[in-house]
Amino acid sequence: MGSKKKRKEIAGIDQEDLVDPKLLADPDSYFCEFKGVHIHHKIHDAESQTQSIFQNQTHVSNQINKLCLPMILLHGFGASVFSWKKVMKPLAEATCSKVLAFDRPAFGLTSRVNLSSETGDTKPLNAYSMAFSVLATLHFFDLLKAEKAILVGHSAGALVAVNTYFEAPERVAAIILIAPAIFAPLTTPKIVKENQSKQDNQMKEDNSSIRKNPIVGLYKLLSKITKNIAMAITGMMKQMTDMLNSLYRKLLSTILRSSLAIMLLRMAIDKFGTAAVRNSWYDPNQVSEHVLSGYTKPLRIKDWDKALVEYTAAMILDEESNTKPSLSKRLNEISCPVLIVTGDSDRLVPSWNAERLSKVIPGASLEVIKQCGHLPHEEKVEEFIAIVENFLRMFAGNSNKQYLQPAM
Repeated sequence: MGSKKKRKEIAGIDQEDLVDPKLLADPDSYFCEFKGVHIHHKIHDAESQTQSIFQNQTHVSNQINKLCLPMILLHGFGASVFSWKKVMKPLAEATCSKVLAFDRPAFGLTSRVNLSSETGDTKPLNAYSMAFSVLATLHFFDLLKAEKAILVGHSAGALVAVNTYFEAPERVAAIILIAPAIFAPLTTPKIVKENQSKQDNQMKEDNSSIRKNPIVGLYKLLSKITKNIAMAITGMMKQMTDMLNSLYRKLLSTILRSSLAIMLLRMAIDKFGTAAVRNSWYDPNQVSEHVLSGYTKPLRIKDWDKALVEYTAAMILDEESNTKPSLSKRLNEISCPVLIVTGDSDRLVPSWNAERLSKVIPGASLEVIKQCGHLPHEEKVEEFIAIVENFLRMFAGNSNKQYLQPAM
C-alpha cells in the first residue's frame, strides 16, 4: 500500500475541504445581502437582557442609558466579529441600545466576492474597497433604523469609522477609535494656520514694496511670468507622470492579483498568522487556543486567500485617494465627540501615534491602558468598558446638543 498523501494545512487549518461561510455560522449569526455581498453580523440588544441586570444598574449607569444610541463595531485587519465577543453585551448595557458588529468583505464569515466573474458595461463597486465598507456601515444604520449611531473602530476599522463620518457626519453621534491605524499628521492645524498667517503678512509687505519701488515691481512681474512658465512645464510633466502612473497601477494590479501573490500570501499566513495574533497582546502567553481558533476560523472558507489579495490590492490601489483630500488633512474637521483608546505597549500601532491624533482631532479624549497591546477590547475588557462608560457619561448630561439626540 502506498503512503497516505499529507493534507495541506495553513496555520493549522486543513485546506483540502474549504466551505461556504454560512456553514461556519454561530447560533447568533445573521446574514444580510448588500450589493450582492452576504454580510455576516451579530447584534446584542439591551432590551433582551434580563431584568436583574437593569435592577443592578447604578445611578451613573442610568445617566449613561439616557443616550440610548446604537453602536456599530468595526474590526481591524485580519479580525472579525469574533474580536468583539467579550464587549458586545457590556456595551449594549452601557448604551441601553443595540450593538452591532459585522465582518467586512475578505474577513470573518462574510461572503467572498470573485471580482473577475463580474460582467457588464458598468463597473460595479469593488466589494473590497473603502467606499464599499463605508456604504455597508451606513446600510447597518438603516438596518438598525437609527438616524444616529456611535461608531467604534479598531485599527484599520478606525479608518472606516472616520471615512463614514465624512460621508454622513449628521448620522454619527460619536466616534471611539481603538489603536487607530490612522497616520497622524506631523504638523497640527494650529501650526499650519500660523504658517499661513506669516505668508499673508509677507504678501502684504511685498505689495507695499511694489508701490514704493517700480524696479521691485518689474522684478516681481518677471518672477510671476517665470513662475507661470514653470507651472505650465510642471503641468505637462504631471500629465506624463499621470500616464506613467496609470501604467504602473495596471502593472501593480496584475502583480498583486497573480498566482504568485496568492502563494506568497498563503506562505505568510502560514508562517506568521498565529504569531501576529500573539504579538498583538502585551503578554503573548495569555493568548488562548480559543482566541487563536477564532482568528483562524475564516481560513476554512472557500477563496479566503483570493479575497485577502483583492482587499490588499484595493487598499494599495485606492482610486478614491486621487480624488479626495487626504484623510489626515481632514481630521481637524471632525466635530462630534471622539474617544481614542490605546495600549501603552502596542507593537503594531504605537501609542504616540494615538497621542498625536488626539491633538489633531478637536476635543478628542485620549486614554492609554497600561500593560496592554494592540487589542484593548480583548486583552483589558474591564478597563476598556470602564473607559467607554466614562466617555458616554461625559456626554449623557449634554443631551441637549444635537449630536446626542436619539432617533425617534
